[in-house]
Amino acid sequence: MELFSTPWWSALLAIILIDLVLAGDNAIVIALAARNLPQHLQKKAIIWGTVGAIAVRSAMTLVVVWLLKIPGLMLVGGLGLVWIAYKLLADQGGDEHDGPVASTFWGAMKTIVVADALMGIDNVLGVAGAAHGAMDLVIIGLLISVPIVVFGSQIVLKLVERFPIIIQLGAAVLAFTAAKMIISEPLLDPVFDPPELVHTIARWSTYAVAIAGVLGAGFWAARRSSRLDSPMA
Repeated sequence: MELFSTPWWSALLAIILIDLVLAGDNAIVIALAARNLPQHLQKKAIIWGTVGAIAVRSAMTLVVVWLLKIPGLMLVGGLGLVWIAYKLLADQGGDEHDGPVASTFWGAMKTIVVADALMGIDNVLGVAGAAHGAMDLVIIGLLISVPIVVFGSQIVLKLVERFPIIIQLGAAVLAFTAAKMIISEPLLDPVFDPPELVHTIARWSTYAVAIAGVLGAGFWAARRSSRLDSPMA
């Protein structure tokens, strides 16, 4: 992907939106992990815990970028990203932030690094898919995620609460990225690559089905969950 080209900028915008939507949860877990520490250690634990978490996430991202070059794994990664996009919408309203807390500095560090590694899988897969193998975009995506994780938890929460459409936009971007990964799968080149009309229709249909399917299924699941959680009249 050519540096500063239109596809490069569109991929960067997708990465920023993915970071905003998915990194917020990680920021919240980090804040919760440090909340029982003395006040003078909380900021230190958050900063150094984030440094460790970003180091682990960087290694994970590089591994994922390499793995996605293996035939068949772009398809698997794309399908996995479809599921992540769906869960982003289906889990709205749930209280997913009651994570473990720690009472010591090193305990908080361990909790932050482990929790971020586990929760960061969706972010890593989303960034790697949107970057489409461009390492400069992967690195920029990681750098962007740092201030979001360190400073952005409350800002992200307030933005999402005030503008819930951010979540829908994030899910749509993830679904688009997933479709792009599936279409780019070398094993599926005979289906998507030829320039004939039927193959063009197949490409655009994949984008449409992924985005509409994720938004529709996520909306239905969220409403169903909301009805089940509401008290009976």
